[in-house]
Amino acid sequence: MFGPDSQFHRFFDDPRWALAVVRATVLEAAHPQVGAALIDNSTFVAHPWRRLRNTLVSLQRMFGPDEHIRQREAARLNRLHARLSGTDAQNRAYDAMDPEVRAWVVATLFESSVTMCRLSGQPLDQATMARLYAEFLAYLAALGDKGGHLPPTLPEFWKYYDRVVEEELENTDAVRVILYKLFDHLPAPPLLDGLPTVWAAGRALAGPVIGTITVASLPEPFRRRAGLPETPGAQTLMQGAYMAAGLARFLPEGWVRTESVTNLLYLTPDSADPQAATLNALRDQVKRAGALFRLVVPLPGPRGHEHDEDLGPARGSEQDRDRERGPVRAEAGTRSAAEFFTEVLDQTGDGYLDWPDLAAMARELSSRLDLDEPEETRLYNAFAAWWKELQSDIDIDGDGRISAEEYAAAVPSLAGPALIRVAEVLFDVTDADGNQVIDAEEYRALFRTGFRRTMTDGEVRYSRSAFVQDFLSFMAGRARSTAYDPLLSEA
Repeated sequence: MFGPDSQFHRFFDDPRWALAVVRATVLEAAHPQVGAALIDNSTFVAHPWRRLRNTLVSLQRMFGPDEHIRQREAARLNRLHARLSGTDAQNRAYDAMDPEVRAWVVATLFESSVTMCRLSGQPLDQATMARLYAEFLAYLAALGDKGGHLPPTLPEFWKYYDRVVEEELENTDAVRVILYKLFDHLPAPPLLDGLPTVWAAGRALAGPVIGTITVASLPEPFRRRAGLPETPGAQTLMQGAYMAAGLARFLPEGWVRTESVTNLLYLTPDSADPQAATLNALRDQVKRAGALFRLVVPLPGPRGHEHDEDLGPARGSEQDRDRERGPVRAEAGTRSAAEFFTEVLDQTGDGYLDWPDLAAMARELSSRLDLDEPEETRLYNAFAAWWKELQSDIDIDGDGRISAEEYAAAVPSLAGPALIRVAEVLFDVTDADGNQVIDAEEYRALFRTGFRRTMTDGEVRYSRSAFVQDFLSFMAGRARSTAYDPLLSEA
């Protein structure tokens, strides 16, 4: 069911699967419980590339050949999901550990994989489809979910799928964010972060196309009930996109690898990866081309603002426009309180600081360090204590969240004892061998870059006091950091 001979493994590096995953994500978000959990807790709006990378890494671990890695990843996912519960805007409860909800998420991945083959003119035969379905059932079982939440056979599955689509799915806030906001305001990946004009131009062309293709590929009963638009020519465009992506099967083996592409997207100028130097030279050339392009072609205004009032700030587009207007900071290396609030603290991109934002930080740090229990819980508990301190000191109106205005008025109160404790716990869990210094390998695990890129010349290890001081300086919100900015603010 798992490993390099699985049907899933063959799909993982298939360019068509990118379209299928977007489609599956929309269908997941259309489930009321999943949609509410995404809106309240997910960083998919403010940090979509980071969330994509983490999702792909998780799928690789779960479908890989190593049973021990699969068990560790399943335990990590279960701990993550156990922390995601609450109520939606209609006061309906949601729980990411609900087995029916988890079954639906797996169902969308399977069905979208089948649909991508059908739409690209390469439909799966019944035997292959049955094998793929068995693999996804095994994935659900590896998470510890008991059988019965997904039907055991394919004929029963299609009845189950049609029933959920027709009776349970809704046009949730999360669906509208993905279809009408996410692609129009998608922030640049780290590789293209310094090329706002080039990225904005490409996004202005690709965003509407991806949205149109995704809507056209959704089940017709859901499109009708959700009131999604019927764009003329959308079906033809959608089928053409899937068929064009399917032509990648004629490329030499190894040319298109999901892992290689995502790793390239995440390379930054300070990366220790040998490919970084080549990419930096390419970035310089693209910057020159972008400057010329900007002189001769005015960029179109951002789309989708009719939805911004309901769905929150268009964070990515605001950052792009700030860069395009030119320098807005008083001096290099510093930032305003408002910038720090938006870029670092507001992880979910809803315009407020609350517990899901700090939980997202703990989740990202735990994922980078691949923490097990009890280290992961220690880190979450440290962030939870910091949240209680922030509520006590900064939440002036007592509404349970901190606005940008409340934060700006109380910046000196940010670095209290609880934040110091966060820094100390983060040092402890990063210092894997417990020798009270962070060496080059431990440093790279957290920051994904080498000492020589960010540390003082000649520095070969990172002491506890220096680490805590640098973390507190960054979290005070004024100074930028070559190490911490990519850790907590990159898209």
